[in-house]
Amino acid sequence: MHSILIIDTGGTFNKQYNPLTGNLDVDGNSLALQDIASKWLCDIECTSVIGKDSLEMDDGDREHIAREIAGCNHEHIIVIHGTDTMHLSAEHIAAQGFDKTVVFTGAMVPYSIESTEATANFAMAYGFLAASPRSGVYISMHGLVRPHTHIAKSYTEGRFLPKGSDR
Repeated sequence: MHSILIIDTGGTFNKQYNPLTGNLDVDGNSLALQDIASKWLCDIECTSVIGKDSLEMDDGDREHIAREIAGCNHEHIIVIHGTDTMHLSAEHIAAQGFDKTVVFTGAMVPYSIESTEATANFAMAYGFLAASPRSGVYISMHGLVRPHTHIAKSYTEGRFLPKGSDR
């Protein structure tokens, strides 16, 4: 199998309860990803960048992600990202025209609170890349992997759905 780079940018996927403040803080050390990988992946290459909730991300952060993608030798990349602005970052990366396959994924519930959603979303992204899809930018969430322009977060359903879905 080809090598997959994982770029961890933060988001709810990585949040942990801070007993000193009572807040859910983004863990910048990729502990959630390390825990998932220790259970079923032999060897992953992961880089942690930004470490923010996606609502705090700006175009400079998106450019940072683009530089990470441009500067790596990998053709297959997973970006762990917060769900609220995942679509904006996916659009930014798609506009770069990379000849790579990039899959954005994340979670709406922190891995540290309930691991099922984060694990399933990540596993789906990983499996999709293992099948060697065409280059492009995709989103992998809630049992779906679609080109980034064909999937959207539904705030009424609390999950990602195909765009144009009447649900």
